Amino acid sequence: MFTVILWFILFVLCWPIAVLALILYPFIWLLMLPFRLIGITVEGLFTFLKALILLPAKIIAGFGK
Repeated sequence: MFTVILWFILFVLCWPIAVLALILYPFIWLLMLPFRLIGITVEGLFTFLKALILLPAKIIAGFGK
């Protein structure tokens, strides 16, 4: 919602830049998509490594109950 309000303010102040931003937004989103996918993959890898490293401690903690 905040982005829409900012766009309307930009449209009032300088409508050619607002229209250009509206047209370029999908292309910028497509360019950023591979970086988001890489970020999701790296985050998943780090979560997996954390679980793998902490697994022995969780197994030992389970025997103590």
